Parts: sequence; C-alpha cells; structure tokens
Amino acid sequence: MSCNSSRAIFVVKENNMTSSGGQLIYGMRPVIEALEGGIELDKLFVLRGGRSPQLNQLLKLAREAGIPVQYVPEEKLNRLTRQNHQGVVAYTASVSYQKIASLLPMIFEAGIDPFIIILDHITDVRNLGAIARTAEASGAHAIVIPSRGGALVNADAIKTSAGALTRMNVCREDNLQSTADYLKESGLKLVAITEKADEVLWNADLTGPMALILGAEDTGISKSLLERADISVKIPMSGNIASLNVSVAAGMACYELLRQKETT
Repeated sequence: MSCNSSRAIFVVKENNMTSSGGQLIYGMRPVIEALEGGIELDKLFVLRGGRSPQLNQLLKLAREAGIPVQYVPEEKLNRLTRQNHQGVVAYTASVSYQKIASLLPMIFEAGIDPFIIILDHITDVRNLGAIARTAEASGAHAIVIPSRGGALVNADAIKTSAGALTRMNVCREDNLQSTADYLKESGLKLVAITEKADEVLWNADLTGPMALILGAEDTGISKSLLERADISVKIPMSGNIASLNVSVAAGMACYELLRQKETT
C-alpha cells in the first residue's frame, strides 16, 4: 500500500471546506448562533473593555470551542466591517479542524506508521500553503498548527497549497508543547529540523512513527519544543546563504522520510 492511499483513509472529510467558505460574521447574536451551531471560527475579535451577559455567553462558548479571542479597539472592528458589529466580529474557518488525539489512534489501529508535521508559529500563509502541498504529496497524515500565533488557513493559504489544505487533516492545537508530549508518549519519534543541529538530515533514521517539527524562519523552533525532540537534524549548506526557506526545508525533510520508507 502506498503512502498516499494509506493516508487517505484518515482524512475525516474528503473536502473539508465549510459551507460558509471563510466568511465574516458580525453582531453578538449571529456569532453566538454560529458557535452554538458548531460553525468553526478561525479568529474572533471582541471590543476591548466590553461587558454584557451576551458577551459572557459568547466568550464561554468560544473558550469551550477553543477559538482564539483577540480584544481590540473599536477602530479595528470598524475597519473590518461598516455594519453594526455590536463589538463582535468573527471569521469562519476555511477548513474543518481535527484533533490529533482523535486522529492518531485511528492511524495506529490500521497498522500504519503515523507521519505528522508540527509547524511552530509559522506566520506566512504562503509558507503554510507550500508546506501543506508537499505534506499531502509525500503522504503526511496531518499538519499540526497552533491556535494562536500561526498563519490562518485562509484563501491565500489554500490557493498556495493547490487545495491540499482542503484534502488533508489540519489539527489546530492550543499548546504545541503538550501536543509534542502526547505524540512522544504515543510512540512517535520527534525530529526537529534546525540549522543548529550537528547531525545531517539524511544520516538520521527517519523510519517508524514520526513527527517532523519545523519553526519560523526568523525565530526557528522554540526552545521548549527543541528540548522535547528526540533528535535534531540539519540540511547541510555549501553556499553563503545561512538558511533555506522553511517550505523548501520541509520538502527536503518530507521526501527524505519518504525515501527511507520506500527503501526499507
């Protein structure tokens, strides 16, 4: 069985675009109804200093759903919409997010080695899209992104991914450190891709259950995630440029992992 066919079993939805298509919702009651109806939101903007029983209800629903809330001045909300927003504006999610704790057991139960990619606060939507495209093509089961501090899965990201973001599992997690711990406890080897490593990528054993960790180009992988990695590997550089674009590094790592799977 090829990597691509085995991976497709675990896509929870063949096409996980929401019916709302990543639209803007404004007003207290419409946003509450969206949350109560199970519509997933990418981001929720709330008027800073706002207080009301309805707002308390909305924030409670957002917490329960794990929706990031950003408190902003009224000027920000007015720039998002000229309509009567009542201090609340939200963007619906362009994809249906999964939870890694629900997905991983399904993969193990099928007797397949999981291949997960963790993106540590990568904020450029084009990099997110390019990584997703490579991840889908190389047979990754899921991409894990943070609930806060990462690129939104928006129309630009989906376009750059050539639609891959709508065809594979995207897991949005509140805490990447806890997620890494869970994966490690579940038997996955955590491999950090970083120029600070001593070991070269293709000298490392990338077979078996695996999670690749990639960080933002400017800050790299956070110290807390690096400390959790079982191994750290680098892509050797012969020129004068000190680092590669993160999506290029992801592509090289994904296909080295796939090469090792194909030859074992």
